[in-house]
Amino acid sequence: MPEYDFDWVDAFTDRPFGGNGCAVVHDAGALDHATCRRFVSETSLVECTFLEPSTIADHKVRYFLASRELPFAGHPTIATVASLLDRGRIDGDTVTLETGAGIIPVDITPGDGAGVISMTQIAPEFGPVLPKEMVAAVGGLAPEDIIAPPQMVSTGIPFCITVLRDHAALRRATLDVGALARLSQHLGYDGTDMMEPFWVTLEGADAQGDTFSRLLMAPPSPAEDPFTGAATGAMAAYLWQNGLIDRPRFTAQQGHWLARPGQAQVEVLGPPDAMSGVRVAGQGYVLMSGRLRLD
Repeated sequence: MPEYDFDWVDAFTDRPFGGNGCAVVHDAGALDHATCRRFVSETSLVECTFLEPSTIADHKVRYFLASRELPFAGHPTIATVASLLDRGRIDGDTVTLETGAGIIPVDITPGDGAGVISMTQIAPEFGPVLPKEMVAAVGGLAPEDIIAPPQMVSTGIPFCITVLRDHAALRRATLDVGALARLSQHLGYDGTDMMEPFWVTLEGADAQGDTFSRLLMAPPSPAEDPFTGAATGAMAAYLWQNGLIDRPRFTAQQGHWLARPGQAQVEVLGPPDAMSGVRVAGQGYVLMSGRLRLD
């Protein structure tokens, strides 16, 4: 019977049951896509990672939703490094990860638990600007709730970054799957391949934050993602390019209304017209460890 070690890690938090959970499965190169997707579904988590050896980095990471594989994901990267640290599989204060979006360098600042884990996401790619009416419909919102042109932005995986006027609009947002399908078709995506819009406000959930965001998700994923590290990187690039933040470093928050508060320290690298990447940093808490048994 094949067996695989795994850790369940809460990312972007320093305490149990905060941030966003991710199961990290070690030495999982033999697992096929269908098994990986079924494992994610079994956990009821948004994403899980599966590790295997790499010839070009320290570790290779595969990222899975219940529906498909992703090239990259943010909170699972933090969780993966926290798991590797907990198992003594990282020497020193840096590690490189081979992902579908390229090599992701990660720095570790020692501290309590896993310390602070900082991943440098790739230089942003700015895609099409989208009609406010079409994007607002995805969230059941009015076009007037959106205060800047929605745009597809990627620092590893593309999101539709959508800035809302206030927390009241953010709280009203509810996912319309039909409108999401229409937006996806408008962009030329096949089926459910498009990630849902990332709804952003320019006010923290509390006094510590500068932004507060939500990601509402379509089945078979859970209804809402507690913290979205990849979208946070894309959001930072969008805000910096469009002059919606006045400094390249800020604190991003998400998940507080789910009773899973998460927080990241974000830094955009380079000027607004020549960004070289986005650094997203947070902590990880290893909640439990076990063995995955498969016949």
